[in-house]
Amino acid sequence: MADSPDKSPETANAQQVRRTIDAVWRMESAKLIAVLARMLHDVGLAEELAQDALVTALEQWPQTGVPENPGAWLMTTAKHRAIDRLRRHQLQQRKHEELGYEIELHQPVHEEDIVDALDDPIGDDLLRLVFTACHPVLSQDARVALTLRLLGGLTTDEIARAFVVPEPTIAQRIVRAKRTLAEANVPYEVPRGEDLVERLAAVLAVVYLIFNEGYSATAGEHWLRPHLCEDALRLGRVLAGLMPQQAEVHGLVALMEIQASRAGARTGPSGEPILLLDQDRARWDRLLIGRGLAALERAEKLASTRGIYTLQAAIAACHARALRPEDTDWASIVGFYGELSRLTGSPIVELNRAVALSMLFGPASGLELVDALAGDPALARYHLLPSVRGDLLFKLGRKDEARAEFTRAAEMTRNERERDLLLERAAACIAS
Repeated sequence: MADSPDKSPETANAQQVRRTIDAVWRMESAKLIAVLARMLHDVGLAEELAQDALVTALEQWPQTGVPENPGAWLMTTAKHRAIDRLRRHQLQQRKHEELGYEIELHQPVHEEDIVDALDDPIGDDLLRLVFTACHPVLSQDARVALTLRLLGGLTTDEIARAFVVPEPTIAQRIVRAKRTLAEANVPYEVPRGEDLVERLAAVLAVVYLIFNEGYSATAGEHWLRPHLCEDALRLGRVLAGLMPQQAEVHGLVALMEIQASRAGARTGPSGEPILLLDQDRARWDRLLIGRGLAALERAEKLASTRGIYTLQAAIAACHARALRPEDTDWASIVGFYGELSRLTGSPIVELNRAVALSMLFGPASGLELVDALAGDPALARYHLLPSVRGDLLFKLGRKDEARAEFTRAAEMTRNERERDLLLERAAACIAS
């Protein structure tokens, strides 16, 4: 049988153009949608027209070549489509009034005038899009899906695979979210005053949730989903650039930078999880750590007291500064967890404080707090409760009890890699 022929130059060129388009879309789609949403006050329609510009690029660039400034090409194409849509629906007069035109003079309006008038700073548009996608009228699941779609540039399939949810489910969430925003007539704006503080907390929660799902996947066969971490980091950095005076934005960025620095050391050759104290710290990314510590310093300078993300970043920094596990400043970590617990009232924070207490004063002190948390209904199905308890019991030499706890934790987790690790730890209780 003859060997299959090599790809033709035309095919190779088309594939290269397609890769370029995919990369440009990932970087520029949020800006496109943000500008169009400001023009149209309709997030769903904005995404549709941005997609139209992408389709046009897919049709034309393989023949004409990639433009010198592909992002600007997409923006111009998308704006023209938006202007055409405004004219077709006879909304031009209302849009002109919003832009300050003196319609009563019936002056002739040219397309280039509209484009120039709509060229507000991109930063303002991105902020509006962030706050719209994370509006409280939407459920948390809908906010996450819409944020990843509009600001992360992910496809429905990518979001579904990341969260181990059927693709039709994600598609329905996105469609319903856009419909809900339209029906509720949600203003396309950045809130002010107390509303800003309240809404910013929701925005940061969505970004952090996305990062956490990438850092420790809830379900499925992968322990890490790096692309989600990268998307969350990118969103956080954008927010930090757009809202430089908000301490908690920098706190969240600091936390994500430092946590992400460990990614290369958190799994073994076969993808198996490696716990924090067992990681090769030489594999931690010192550049990310440096960025994270700088962001933490900015956060602490901007506020007299630490918020929830700044506190978590301070805890992560204690680990990052320790070149060896035994160098870790556990006393500071216990103190930070105490502040965080008072701020949040979260039993999960208390569980983490128990771990830190055990490292500072011994496993018995940690176990006392864990046992006090055992009856909390919020932790009833939280697999890390029996996992932590199993670890402390193992260190105290109570191997049979530890094995039962590790086995229970393995039954509760939905992540296959984590389940394997917990079952290995249960087996080690018998072997030791």
